[in-house]
Amino acid sequence: MPQPVRLGWREWVALPALGILAMRAKIDTGARSSALHVEFQESFRREGAEWVRFAIATGVHGVGQSLAEAPVLDRRRVTDSGGHSSERVFIRTTLRLAGLAWEAEVNLTQRRNMLFPMLLGRTALAGRFLVDPAASFLHGEEPPLP
Repeated sequence: MPQPVRLGWREWVALPALGILAMRAKIDTGARSSALHVEFQESFRREGAEWVRFAIATGVHGVGQSLAEAPVLDRRRVTDSGGHSSERVFIRTTLRLAGLAWEAEVNLTQRRNMLFPMLLGRTALAGRFLVDPAASFLHGEEPPLP
C-alpha cells in the first residue's frame, strides 16, 4: 500500500469534470463530507434522471464564475459547524490534489461567508492523505498551471 501524501490545512484542488482548474480548499478532518460553494443551483430532469445545474466562483483572481451540470447522486441532511441542519444535493466528481485524482462525493451549498470555496472532508481524504495542521499549501502557494 502506498504511503499517504502529506497535506497542509489548506491546499489547491482541481475539479476537472466541472471545469475547475484551481480552487483553494480547506482540508477539514472534522467534517465528514466535502462541500463546494455554489452561487446558485437548480434541479432539472435529463433522460428521466435528476440533474443539477450550478454556478461556481473559484475565488481565483481573474477567473469568473463557471457553470456546470452533474447528475444528482443523493440528497442528504448535513449539519454545519454552527449546528444548523439542511438538506443538500450531493454529486460525484473527480478531485485532483497533490498529483492524485479520485472520485469523491461533494455537496453543493452556499459558503459565501467562508474563506474557502471548497471544504475537503474526511471521507474524501481517508486512506490517501495525512493532514499536518501546522502546514499550509504544501503542494504550492499559487494555483497550479493547467
